[in-house]
Amino acid sequence: MQLDAKIPEGPIEKKWDSHRFHLKLVNPANKRKYTVLVVGTGLAGGSAAATLAELGYNVKSFCIQDSPRRAHSIAAQGGINAAKNYQNDGDSIYRLFYDTVKGGDYRAREANVYRLAQISVNIIDQCVAQGVPFAREYGGALANRSFGGAQVSRTFYARGQTGQQLLLGAYQALERQVQAGKVKMYPRTEMLDLVLIDGKARGIVTRNLVTGKMETHVGDAVVLATGGYGNTFFLSTNAKGSNATAIWRAHKRGALFANPCFTQIHPTCIPVSGDYQSKLTLMSESLRNDGRIWVPKKKGDTRSPDKIPDGERDYYLERRYPSFGNLVPRDVASRAAKAACDEGRGVGPSGLGVYLDFGDAIKRLGQRAIAERYGNLFDMYERITGDDPYKVPMRIYPAIHYTMGGLWVDYNLMSTIPGMYVLGEANFSDHGANRLGASALMQGLADGYFIIPYTIGDYLATTKLAKVEADHAAVKDAEKGVKARLDKLLAAKGSRTVDSFHRELGKLMWESCGMARNKKGLEENLSAIPALKEQFWKDVRVGGAGEEFNNELEKAGRVADYFELAELMCRDALHREESCGGHFREEHQTPDGEARRDDENFAYAAAWEWKGEGEKPELHKEPLQFNEVHLTQRSYK
Repeated sequence: MQLDAKIPEGPIEKKWDSHRFHLKLVNPANKRKYTVLVVGTGLAGGSAAATLAELGYNVKSFCIQDSPRRAHSIAAQGGINAAKNYQNDGDSIYRLFYDTVKGGDYRAREANVYRLAQISVNIIDQCVAQGVPFAREYGGALANRSFGGAQVSRTFYARGQTGQQLLLGAYQALERQVQAGKVKMYPRTEMLDLVLIDGKARGIVTRNLVTGKMETHVGDAVVLATGGYGNTFFLSTNAKGSNATAIWRAHKRGALFANPCFTQIHPTCIPVSGDYQSKLTLMSESLRNDGRIWVPKKKGDTRSPDKIPDGERDYYLERRYPSFGNLVPRDVASRAAKAACDEGRGVGPSGLGVYLDFGDAIKRLGQRAIAERYGNLFDMYERITGDDPYKVPMRIYPAIHYTMGGLWVDYNLMSTIPGMYVLGEANFSDHGANRLGASALMQGLADGYFIIPYTIGDYLATTKLAKVEADHAAVKDAEKGVKARLDKLLAAKGSRTVDSFHRELGKLMWESCGMARNKKGLEENLSAIPALKEQFWKDVRVGGAGEEFNNELEKAGRVADYFELAELMCRDALHREESCGGHFREEHQTPDGEARRDDENFAYAAAWEWKGEGEKPELHKEPLQFNEVHLTQRSYK
């Protein structure tokens, strides 16, 4: 299989404009002849469905929640990046492009990243026009703040609820098209397989999560915007319903999976408090604008933080990275926190925590100013921990958050399956080995509002698509496969719960494929995970029936997919003999503990092909060219 990224020729700043001009168009009167299936209603899926319907296409929109408003995009707190340069502090489209490539440790495709930076300026205008209540300065201008990996202020925000407000904007646009009859919504519906006809994506098999009824929907193209796979680790900042089933089932149908080992550790999460926990809570990276991160200088210092004088505190990020301080990228901040705790200087009951302290900011700005910026985040922290962060420092520790890997897509966001597009976190394209904070919302809206409407039209205008009926042989085969898998899960009458297996898998992944990886741990996982998977199919207990509300059946199907995906993640991490971004191989680091890349041997996207149950996947490589941002060892010092 030859990977063709379809990157346009010409100067990088003109690639997207030139490409758009050369894309074939669908006549407005012909758009209503086409049906597009959009799976997922977060920022990427919601904006795509709304925009495609606005253009005239017939759209079917699917979400596992009871409403698109409950998509996980709602959980994003801190902001969305855009190169508007409202602060006049030296920002530009090129600087956002540069920061993103550097932040991803030179493992992203330059052309896609530059396009993202270009489009960022339009996203803000779009959202303001929709009524998104971005924070504003005293004079009425839109406000900005800083995020990690940048020395400028380019992050637009709505207090600590930016994802929610952006999602409401996309949701209103989507509901307008529902009322107009151009979008048909399918809430509480999960995609369980992809239907291929003549090698093209033409439909999906779904299960109604309320009634259990299985249905097939056919169309002319399929758009997957179902988010990332962080819940493979069990404990993550993702909603419990977030899962990888849609993209994994598409992978098994022929879509290559790229860079699965590139997972993001977020440095600003509330530490684990006990074995009973089912998820972790994120505290926005925006807090690092005013909060200072520190640990005691002395090992085993259990004094209350207010009893530790300033001279006995180690503000380790400010010490190690004076140019960026507390605003280093997430991967750098996370590893530094782990190193401090590994030295025995961690805080809290478990010793796995560091302080995020607002004492100096409150003295400098006043409590009212801090409350205006972060009040809802402070309230959330107090409700969860019982501590008042206005009076005592927050305790934070890194946790699994975002996934940079995903289904491989070309410049048009099409996967290796013709007619199947992948948007947002579900694809691999823009963030390399580490995502800069506030860039997830930017990518999701860029993909949905401004890219897919152009590129999907080119496919529909240039591809001969025969009419497909629901009784087509390929449809029936897909339905049989889904039913057989569900029946196999229901037939399992073992002694263990689905969650017990998921938790055990997550522990294996966190310990050996989490913040740090090494050859020994990854090889052990590649033996332990298949063994645990075999035990799962023998000893899991899934009660109830298929054609009814059955939450355990839902979870069982997703966890079965996590076993296969986890194995691929470990295989990818083992093969990549370098450290880059969030992928930190302990064998490959500088003397001072920073990631050491191997550009000569690994400057490529690793795209894996499913070869069948029990077979080793096949690796395909997309070489990454760096013509604008030259490869250099990353430094934030």
